[in-house]
Amino acid sequence: MKARTFARHFRESFKSIGRNGWMTFASVSAVTVTLLLVGVFIVLMLNMNKVATDIEKDVEIRVLLEIGTKKEEVKVIEDKIDKISGVETVEYSSKEEELQNLVKDLGDDFRLFEQDNPLYDVFIVKAKDPRDTGKIAAEIGKYENVNEALYGEAKIEKLFNILEMSRNVGLVLIIGLLFTAMFLISNTIKITIVARRREIEIMKLVGATNWFVRWPFVLEGLWLGVLGSIIPIALVTTGYYYAYNLIEPKLQNNFIQILDFTPFIYQVNGLILLMGCLIGAWGSFMSVRKFLKV
Repeated sequence: MKARTFARHFRESFKSIGRNGWMTFASVSAVTVTLLLVGVFIVLMLNMNKVATDIEKDVEIRVLLEIGTKKEEVKVIEDKIDKISGVETVEYSSKEEELQNLVKDLGDDFRLFEQDNPLYDVFIVKAKDPRDTGKIAAEIGKYENVNEALYGEAKIEKLFNILEMSRNVGLVLIIGLLFTAMFLISNTIKITIVARRREIEIMKLVGATNWFVRWPFVLEGLWLGVLGSIIPIALVTTGYYYAYNLIEPKLQNNFIQILDFTPFIYQVNGLILLMGCLIGAWGSFMSVRKFLKV
């Protein structure tokens, strides 16, 4: 395409936005509302996914060793666990350390057990993939001198199922919102194009190619997408800024964290802008197609 022709398409797309004030307002409003919903939902879903991932990473197996297990036998067990495919870390905690942790968490009353410690020596094992936790625990539980390999089987499996379902539902809802946005914007832009169908027919009759007719509308849809993304970007940025400053201090020293304000908000804003451009351009492209058959 020649530079002069492309410049003409740019001028025509901007003129069209100015000429069709109410339709432009309707289109931009549709883009704004839809992208705001999509933006808010993306922020919520990505943070929920972050929290879910943090919860999964905190899942661990507590391997209780038989009372009286010798040091050399403990070393053998540690080496065997470390060689299991899928194991990320293995940490040994003596029964004395376990008691100290109990006192730290639950109070000095448990110091009564210091003379006759009833706790077990344990290995704390974490899997690279949390979903392999059950399989790894089952294998460790068969080892000699291992009393039990605990990981809260029923609760953990239920937790994994809930987290997986929430991720799938979130993905489906985001895709649904995007298709809804394309439908709304396409139909809004279609109203604009219907009002200008005579102009399109005349251009076609005098020999204009399909793409010569289509480009100004595609660019117009692109500008509508850009204009419609401004308010969602501003509101999502402001909302997440205040939410982050409110929530993040309360999660200090907690294994659960939300996504840092930056660079996360820039990534979301870039995604909102990109979606606005693509949805606007695609909506115009699809809407003008039926009027090119003259």
